[in-house]
Amino acid sequence: MYNACVPNVQIREVPEEVHNELVRRADLAGQSLQQYLSAQLTSMVATPTIDDMIARIEHRSKGRLSRADAVTAIADERARR
Repeated sequence: MYNACVPNVQIREVPEEVHNELVRRADLAGQSLQQYLSAQLTSMVATPTIDDMIARIEHRSKGRLSRADAVTAIADERARR
């Protein structure tokens, strides 16, 4: 049998109405509450935060195209159409 060391997360004092809704959604998805919450957490982590996106954008290399060159490139592209 495969026994992986997987971290656990425990959340206490979840309001009853929140717990009931999570159980309902898990049932609709055909999953246990644990499976449902694990999938939701995985989805959350897969989606970058706004701060992550801003940091990625700020670390990109900047272009070195002058305004005049940009205008010329746009005009050339439009002329080819």
